[in-house]
Amino acid sequence: MLGHTTRSLFHVREYAMSSIINAVHTAVSGLNAQSHAFTDLSNNIANSQTTGYKASTTSFEDYVTNNELANDGESLSDSVAATTRQHTDNQGMVTTSTNSTALAISGNGFFNVVQATGQSNDSTPVLGTQQYYTRNGDFSQDKNGYLVNTSGYYLEGYNVDATSGTLGTSLSVIQVPSTIAFRPTESTKLTATGTLDSSSKTVDMSTTAYDSTGTASTVDLSWAKVDDTTWTISDVDNPSNAATVKFDSTTGAVSSVTPLNSTGTSGTTTSSTSFEYTGSPQAMTVSLSGITLGSSTDSTAPTMTSDSVTSGTFSGISMETDGSVMATFDNGYSQLVAKIPLTTFADPNSLSAQNGQAYTATSQSGSPQINAVNTNGAGTLTTGSIEESTTDLTGDLSKLIVAQQAYGANTKVVSTADQLLQTTLAMIQ
Repeated sequence: MLGHTTRSLFHVREYAMSSIINAVHTAVSGLNAQSHAFTDLSNNIANSQTTGYKASTTSFEDYVTNNELANDGESLSDSVAATTRQHTDNQGMVTTSTNSTALAISGNGFFNVVQATGQSNDSTPVLGTQQYYTRNGDFSQDKNGYLVNTSGYYLEGYNVDATSGTLGTSLSVIQVPSTIAFRPTESTKLTATGTLDSSSKTVDMSTTAYDSTGTASTVDLSWAKVDDTTWTISDVDNPSNAATVKFDSTTGAVSSVTPLNSTGTSGTTTSSTSFEYTGSPQAMTVSLSGITLGSSTDSTAPTMTSDSVTSGTFSGISMETDGSVMATFDNGYSQLVAKIPLTTFADPNSLSAQNGQAYTATSQSGSPQINAVNTNGAGTLTTGSIEESTTDLTGDLSKLIVAQQAYGANTKVVSTADQLLQTTLAMIQ
């Protein structure tokens, strides 16, 4: 009888110890899970003032195993695990910054950025090939004219070719050096001045005009005498672009300009003193009010000037809400030097987080889709502003108290289990 009782006690002790040890393992997993939550919360709180930071949350899940001590077909939950959940799609509050080149995104897009891997002998950065994405738009110019954010990432965009003045189609780092040259502005009007020699048969005049990209072209116009008070003016390269000019016989001033059609026939006489030029680099108005008809003794050769502004000294850069990066000059003009696109992902919460509020694409996030600002949900830009951290200090501090209480409860389970083990071991002593 005693032997049977002893065996029963051994069986009870074995079952009890297994259950208690299992409870200890469960409590330890709870301690690890709450420690994980504490890490996530402390990271959120630490980055509450970090530009473009996206707060994360902690998700808990239980593990269910088939415990051999349970009845067949039953299962017991004997541990818990914690995982960090990113929320990169959460919108942070946009606030005004003292940095005029700062940009804030309101939408789903990310800035395209790269990191420097070193420096060359002339101290210019050596840029890496890894593509990163960020919401930290607190950009400013470094000593080389690159736009760099506070985490050290270099902004990419579509740059304007310095020679052709056209916007590129592939991403590259944006650099606006202080030595950037001013591109002449597009010519819209030519002004002719001087005196035609009434004894001459033909007189030529020319000037340089510029198209929208700042490319220069020579405009050649020719005067041909018809009679004492009538001359024609025409484009040397396209003689059909011509007009008849009448001069006042007393003052020598232009009295009327009559366009000629392709057959050389005069159209409707106008009271205008302008000639409409239609050749290269574009159509322009030629003002003739400064031209007079005179004798050889008082004639000065007719000349033309363009209304293009051809020189200017770089004074800084400015950002536009459409993503345009403009170089500003001391002549009051601004010129496009780059265009900033925004990149979106099918699942931005699956991006891989990197140092400095940056991310890299993953197979789960989907391929990057490059969009113009304010298209395809990429979002809008606010200049002179930053996107604040999405950390909710009040909420996270409350969760911190809950995590602390849960951690303490799990330690209580461990200490209680220790007491139970001691009691169980003493059962048959």
